[in-house]
Amino acid sequence: MTHLINQKTVWLKLALRIFSIGLLPTLTAYPAFGAERLKFNYGLLERSIPISSLETYATTGKVDNDLAGYSHYVDKKQLTQLRKVLLTPIPLNQVEVSQFLYTPIGERLLEKLGKVIQTESHLSGFYAIRAALILSAADQKNFTLLNVLRQFPASAISINLDQSLAIAESLQNLVNQTQNAVALINQQSQQKVTTASTLKTVSLMDLGKTGSFGFSKQTITLNDLSRQRRFPADIYLPTTQTPRPIIVISHGLGSDRTSFAYLAEHLASYGFVVAVPEHPGSNSKQIQALLAGTADTITNPRELIDRPLDIKFLLDELTRLSQSDSTFKGRLNLEEIGVVGQSFGGYTALALAGAKINFQQVKADCPALKDTLNVSLLLQCLALKLPKIQYNLSDQRIKAAIAINPVDSSIFGQASLSQIKIPVMIVSGSADTVAPALAEQIQPFTWLTTPNKYLVIINGGTHFSTIAESPNATVPVPSQVIGSSPALARHYVKALSVPFFETYIAEQSIYLPYLSTDYINTISQQPLPLSLIKSLTDEQLQEAFK
Repeated sequence: MTHLINQKTVWLKLALRIFSIGLLPTLTAYPAFGAERLKFNYGLLERSIPISSLETYATTGKVDNDLAGYSHYVDKKQLTQLRKVLLTPIPLNQVEVSQFLYTPIGERLLEKLGKVIQTESHLSGFYAIRAALILSAADQKNFTLLNVLRQFPASAISINLDQSLAIAESLQNLVNQTQNAVALINQQSQQKVTTASTLKTVSLMDLGKTGSFGFSKQTITLNDLSRQRRFPADIYLPTTQTPRPIIVISHGLGSDRTSFAYLAEHLASYGFVVAVPEHPGSNSKQIQALLAGTADTITNPRELIDRPLDIKFLLDELTRLSQSDSTFKGRLNLEEIGVVGQSFGGYTALALAGAKINFQQVKADCPALKDTLNVSLLLQCLALKLPKIQYNLSDQRIKAAIAINPVDSSIFGQASLSQIKIPVMIVSGSADTVAPALAEQIQPFTWLTTPNKYLVIINGGTHFSTIAESPNATVPVPSQVIGSSPALARHYVKALSVPFFETYIAEQSIYLPYLSTDYINTISQQPLPLSLIKSLTDEQLQEAFK
């Protein structure tokens, strides 16, 4: 009997905590006959809370008798968080919500949610969730989680705690493994500190500070007739008449060429020509078109091909301009070119560096998509819709690459990443929930065979830490999602990009000491401490997981 009571207590605590920490906020809308009760099911056991009790608490802060029986299973902080979650406005309208939920990626997410959030008869909540979201969004002023609960098209919403436990266990395993891997990297990073005698001979400045070059910005429009693709690019030109090395920056999905303008300006201040194209099928305008109803997908699978080709075409155009346009003539060193990209742009950078789309790996990984916690696979698995041919996406003009939060584990896999021959730096945020650090950066780093490779961990960094706020952003990213101190994360990107490209693109070996733990320690700050390593094996990772 005591065991049953303890078991009951455990699952009641689980139910309340799952709700209070925001499992349900991943929902976001059905009319007057909507849900009256929220039920938590665990095996044969079932408990429920009236929606009206949640509404009373959310609007007045009063815990009524029905909710009081559960409130002692969570602390005051969680109750306060629950109230905030119930009432926080969702900044989307009905068209935007509908458009997203009918995309393949939106439907994949609904499938996952439907396993946990079910109808009263314990069937998948896929259609009910989508209907509730869309109908609730019709009243944009009251588009909140509380309104979603009101609009759910059934008398009760069932939360499957068996599924919740399975997800929670998988999530906890992932978190534990990631923490162990990051701890290993942090430990190895500190073991690489050079001797005091070496430090005395090297003055390590903060290369995140602005350089000495002035620069101007030119915007050009490119028109690739062979692909019927027209797109702009910003070119940052240092104020010098001598040929300067070139760095290309590739933005992520839903971003644009302003997202890393801070990095472009910084590199230009160190004498690099910086070219920042805007990828038209995966930029902020594409997301705007989707939400406005003029596009039917977040991005076309063809973007996996077009993005690297955009940069190859851009380099061809810069070659032409260097010969025919007085603005560019004599100012571009087309023998020294590097690339940096974030997220989808990280994929783009690695493709240009020599990694080929690995259709065999994608085919093996994507059937398990419904069970994965790796959101980035939704993007990588779009490769299955491409013709299965060998695409020539690499460019031998690229001499070094930086990939920030790249998505690469499946679309490249070990077989393709091991083919990269040029220097590579991978930058990872340990708190990245979109392209998880362990799956998308740490493990893939072990697959690189290039002798000059670097893995940088921003401890506490998220997928959005290094992205500057864009004036063209369709939906603002909440500060909780961005994470703490994004300005510091962006400073790190500037401070690390300069020595990496000075060393491997400009061939200035005096910058090599900056690619070390010594330098990392001089710029590392709380709350986002840095680590850097140059080698890691799968065996070391597996040992850390034990």
